[in-house]
Amino acid sequence: MAEIFQTVEQLIKDIETAQPDSIEAIEQFRIKYVGSKNIIKPLSKEIRNIPNEQRKDFGQLLNKAKKAAESKFQHLKDSLESGVEEAEGEELDLSAPPMPIPLGSRHPVSITMNRIIDIFSRIGFIVAEEREIEDDWHNFTAMNTPEDHPARDMQDTYYLKDSTSMLLRTHTSSVQARVMTTQKPPIRIIAPGRVYRNETISARSHCQFHQVEGLYIDKDVSFADLKQTLLYFAQEMYGAETKIRLRPSYFPFTEPSAEMDVSCFICDAKGCNVCKYTGWVEILGCGMVDPQVLENCGIDSKEYTGFAFGMGIERQAMMLYDINDIRLLFENDVRFLKQFQSAL
Repeated sequence: MAEIFQTVEQLIKDIETAQPDSIEAIEQFRIKYVGSKNIIKPLSKEIRNIPNEQRKDFGQLLNKAKKAAESKFQHLKDSLESGVEEAEGEELDLSAPPMPIPLGSRHPVSITMNRIIDIFSRIGFIVAEEREIEDDWHNFTAMNTPEDHPARDMQDTYYLKDSTSMLLRTHTSSVQARVMTTQKPPIRIIAPGRVYRNETISARSHCQFHQVEGLYIDKDVSFADLKQTLLYFAQEMYGAETKIRLRPSYFPFTEPSAEMDVSCFICDAKGCNVCKYTGWVEILGCGMVDPQVLENCGIDSKEYTGFAFGMGIERQAMMLYDINDIRLLFENDVRFLKQFQSAL
């Protein structure tokens, strides 16, 4: 009989020394000692095995264990509720300085791309986006560059493994092809996006970069419309005093074609290392859409004409922010990117 008394006495000690330190631990204490299936309750059945002269002492000891458990649980509960009330009752010090919140920054390519999109959206151009993995027809053939055309040598292409017809697009002209084959004129779009070419990575070139190409097709569209559109862009992008000049060039999907230069906004066209002391900086290629391209895409070239232009966004960003190495735009160096926290 001494063992059953020792069991209850040890139980009382365990209750008194228990120190649950969390809501979950207090709940476990309640279940073990106070709950409907607590470990004290089964001991009550042992009273019938106790000699008559010891039953009173055992009952008092068992009752002491029950009260100890209930008292301890109530104390723990009150302490928990008191702590919650104190936390909820804390007043905010509105005069205290705020905790600093670290701010991120937009990437210079994103800043430049958004700026270009905003300028052209003011004159009715809408953004068109398409896939980066493209087929040969939309990337080359529709743009007047069939398989045996020497213009294909101008671009080193990444083809997908075991495929001669699927590739990573080399320009966003493929977006123009898809728009022209699915929409009827008038068409007025700009196509921003990432493109890929198998080029040696250096301070001036990269195997991936971003372009924005524009396309306008309607009746009676002329080269004068192209020139005025690009003049508006240049002055909005680089300043109201900016001048442009167009030099004859060649692109397989435009005829006539031209390269456009802007007067150097860094030295005010006086000559510097950016413009190579000429006073002019080349920024884009452009031209009238070749009639064959219109026909390839199902548009009547006798009824409609159009112009197209394209520029590299990295080149614009490098000129705007005086960046001398294109690789900086792809390395994600936080020290470099933090410089653009205040840029719009």
